[in-house]
Amino acid sequence: MVVKLQRPILVGGLGLSFSLWMLQSWHDSIVQVGEFGLLSALAVGGGLWLFQQNRPKDSLEQLDGMLVDRVTGEIAIAKSEAVINQLAQEAENHLALKTLREQVAQLLLELDRQEIKVAVTGGKSVGKSTLMRVLQNVETRNLVSLEETAPLFREVSDNSDAAILAEVAKSDFVLFLTNGDLTDSEFQTLQQIKAANQPTILVFNKQDQYLTNESASILLSLKQRMQGNVVATAASPIAIKVRKHEADGSVQEWMEQPAPAIQQLRQQLDEVLAQQGQRLVWLTTIRKAGLLKAEAKNWLNGTRRDRATPIIEQYQWIAAAAAFANPVPALDILATAAINAQMVMDLGNIYQQKFSLEQAQTVAGTMGSLMLKLGLVELSTKAISTVLKSNALTFVAGGVVQGVSAAYLTRVAGLSLVEYFQQQEIAIDSGTGLNLENLRQTLQKVFGQNQQIGFLQGFVKQGMKRLLPEVQPIEVVSVQKAVG
Repeated sequence: MVVKLQRPILVGGLGLSFSLWMLQSWHDSIVQVGEFGLLSALAVGGGLWLFQQNRPKDSLEQLDGMLVDRVTGEIAIAKSEAVINQLAQEAENHLALKTLREQVAQLLLELDRQEIKVAVTGGKSVGKSTLMRVLQNVETRNLVSLEETAPLFREVSDNSDAAILAEVAKSDFVLFLTNGDLTDSEFQTLQQIKAANQPTILVFNKQDQYLTNESASILLSLKQRMQGNVVATAASPIAIKVRKHEADGSVQEWMEQPAPAIQQLRQQLDEVLAQQGQRLVWLTTIRKAGLLKAEAKNWLNGTRRDRATPIIEQYQWIAAAAAFANPVPALDILATAAINAQMVMDLGNIYQQKFSLEQAQTVAGTMGSLMLKLGLVELSTKAISTVLKSNALTFVAGGVVQGVSAAYLTRVAGLSLVEYFQQQEIAIDSGTGLNLENLRQTLQKVFGQNQQIGFLQGFVKQGMKRLLPEVQPIEVVSVQKAVG
């Protein structure tokens, strides 16, 4: 589609980003001469010069800097299929397998899709429906499907925005509409779309509802903030009063509806779709393959966690019994006991992270050192001691504190390993190549999740039943100060 502007002389003197504004300004000056005509033109010229000194990359340039081809798409699909196959190997009757495999088959067909899907999204009352209708009523590139989303940023308690963005992620290109300068919610949402490598044009719609200098200022602000394609439109311009002076001195007045001002948007959209259409399809396929891989990995991690949980519980009570029978500092148990090294090996086998006994001992020792440095050993022992002090009979049993502490720290270590392994790529042996910073953060996160008062009280009760089955259940006390 080639757009022919009624006043082509303007195109030579103005950048594309300000052409619509100047067209509106020129049109207004014909109907009614305003006092800001020359001043506004000078302001826009200066703003345009400043903007051109640091012009952001548009969507075409962003795509040119990305490796997007059919082979890349095929590799992304293959990675997703590998995780699905691993799930089938470990849980051959998993209920999600059929759906996951159907999605893989659909992705393979997607690589050759000809239709380009364009999502029209944005907040409430920004003109999505009107722009959709205008674009559909004009000549557009063949095999383009425009799909309007529900309004974003509604004041509801559900996850409607997340669901809408999930639908947007399935499109090849995004028209994100706003009717003014960006709100924080709009900006954050655009950043999410950008992070997903989804080409987008930010559409400043209803720009005719502002004074010409205000409209130009907003447009410049949008371009500077977004560092990408921004286009001003008026999908449904405000009607203007036209006055005609007749030869006999009479004056006729009437309201006239201007044509939609979407020329620049049509031109840029057509350029993107014509020049990059196939790459857009491949990019969408790669994005969908990544989402499918993440979904399959979540199912696989859930299956593995179901297998890992009993192992952690088994070793935590073995550690408790060993410490209770032969009390030693909790750190020594965590760092040197073969119990913890064997747990590392068993959990590693579940998550395809193979360890020798020597490597497992190194991992257990590393985790013990991290727990000591983070103060987790001291905090847990103090909290457990506080609970046990509520019953003099149990507290005088010297090995109880060490036993329950050993069980608790073994549990934290096991859950931390599970959390850490889940972050790794599927079916890749890591050996002792641990990322200590990631492991440290994981330990802190898991410890925080397992130090709530209710959980800790229940855990101590379980430990008491195993270590001193003849003792009646103790009355636990608040340990908020101990674990705070």
